[in-house]
Amino acid sequence: MKGLGKKRRERKMSNSEEEQHHVGWEMKMRTVKRGGMSEESQHDEENDDELAMKKEEDNLLQSPVERRMISASTTTNVGEYMSGFGNDFETEALRCALPQGQNSPQKCAYGLYAEQLSGSAFTKPHPIRTWCYRIRPSVKHASKFVKFDVPLWKSAPHILPDVTSLGQYRWNPIPFTSSVDTTWITGMHTVTTAGDVNTQTGMATHVYLVTKSMQDEYFYSADGELLVVPQEGKLRFCTELGCIDVEPKEIALLPRGLVYRVEILNESGPARGFVCENYGIPFILPHRGPIGANCLANPRDFKTPVAAFEDRDSTPSSVVLKWCGQFHRTYIDHSPLDVVAWHGNYAPWKYDLRTYSPVGAILFDHPDPSIFTVLTAPSEIEGTANIDFVLFRERWLVAENTFRPPWYHKNVMSELMGNIYGIYDAKPKGFVPGGMSLHNCMLPHGPDRNAFEGASNATLKPEKLNETMSFMFETRFPQHLTEWAATVAPLQEDYIDCWKSLEKKFDGSPGIK
Repeated sequence: MKGLGKKRRERKMSNSEEEQHHVGWEMKMRTVKRGGMSEESQHDEENDDELAMKKEEDNLLQSPVERRMISASTTTNVGEYMSGFGNDFETEALRCALPQGQNSPQKCAYGLYAEQLSGSAFTKPHPIRTWCYRIRPSVKHASKFVKFDVPLWKSAPHILPDVTSLGQYRWNPIPFTSSVDTTWITGMHTVTTAGDVNTQTGMATHVYLVTKSMQDEYFYSADGELLVVPQEGKLRFCTELGCIDVEPKEIALLPRGLVYRVEILNESGPARGFVCENYGIPFILPHRGPIGANCLANPRDFKTPVAAFEDRDSTPSSVVLKWCGQFHRTYIDHSPLDVVAWHGNYAPWKYDLRTYSPVGAILFDHPDPSIFTVLTAPSEIEGTANIDFVLFRERWLVAENTFRPPWYHKNVMSELMGNIYGIYDAKPKGFVPGGMSLHNCMLPHGPDRNAFEGASNATLKPEKLNETMSFMFETRFPQHLTEWAATVAPLQEDYIDCWKSLEKKFDGSPGIK
């Protein structure tokens, strides 16, 4: 985080660079940390702030080349973050743009507009909201909406009479086979839906295939927040509240109502990954109970971006809104990413899954998979989640006289799993990186024969599971397949056969078999 005394970085471009990067956006980024000070120091600081504001205004009157500081699509120094989960942050891209001591002054600095973005009801205990100080209020970021179709992005309820969701399913990775480039919107492929988007309960799971950056196009969803789990390729989310770069082994969260643009970081090539669309209560960290204050996902490892904004006029742009499962487009003549400063606790974030500290059995037996929960979205029924996000990563196995892989199981929750990389211990073959599986409510599942025989007969000694990272989106609702998932996606038709060769070992005689 930049301090008050640090000089702001400037990036000057030659004429040839300007021509080459004219599509790059003018993203200004900065954060200021404020602390206590004496009255004398405060007076000096106020004088300094007035001079700084005048200098900022003079800079903004210069030519675009002279005042371009950070371009979100061309520079590598965008990635500045603030640490913490659910914190009240404050950050400004221009010095003194953030009012102090109040939220909505009669007039804001730089001629900005004050606007609140609420992620919960006003009267919720500990409400989540962010105050934004922006070039234009959001009412200027929309005109008449026109409904259009996004064929492969579906919302609950989406129950098809000719599609059977009852069963155990597994898919190979979704290939990049389309001859047409796809963006974040057009490349979203819904696998399952659950609950009801209209009552803000349940979820949907998607696979994204992104081969093209969004250009002069922006998106936001009124239906829920999106938890993004990259599996291949790197993405940049340019949001109203700052920029997030995310890659495999990281996750990102985009709150309900937040406007953003998605770009491919060019060196990474096409991008593929998984998305959990949460219609319900936002994700929180799970209650640790007897585990105590440490391990699992530590709050300090969540990173929220510092403020960034675009000031682009006379640029035809479109904003896409997802609302109650339908898509609508509106056209404007500027960029909506114009928040110069903000403070609050409703913001996007990223998290490095490699910082997750798993907890497990250190003597005997395999614990419930809930011990590996990273995030949970609660429901109105205490202890029953709308969604749990669970991570199975590298860890030590040390339990004595124990069948160490996950045991055979029938569950009231419905589980969709994805493989980010490596080998999953309960399915050594078939569950490949980029692939996924679905075990719906009360359908049995567990290790295949090779995993069962291997774990049952292994010489038990401390063993580290290396090079493995899989996850699970688990919900209390049955997950219904889309037609695309059932008929087009590369479904492994023989997956159910992985348990067929399990032998009957019981013969009525006592003893270990």
